[in-house]
Amino acid sequence: MMPNDLILEDYDLQIKNGDFVVGESTRQHQNLLLLADKGEFKQFPTIGVGILRYLEDYNGDNLAREIRTEFNRDGMTVREIKFTGSKIDITATY
Repeated sequence: MMPNDLILEDYDLQIKNGDFVVGESTRQHQNLLLLADKGEFKQFPTIGVGILRYLEDYNGDNLAREIRTEFNRDGMTVREIKFTGSKIDITATY
């Protein structure tokens, strides 16, 4: 089952014809979890990967472990995390 949620555009609510846009939001949830540091979501202060903290961590295993942990806590099944240069490909679904 794919989640539907309010859709963000440039991290702001997307509005069309005077109403909020709702749509499939898996990729949006993944991006928000990757970017958020712990403590940024007031209701759930322990969630978030905080990917910017890993910029100078040369061990991708630490980042992969954190991604897998946070995505699993959010209800996703992570099938693959692949690093290619500065790109991260994540295959995960709800």
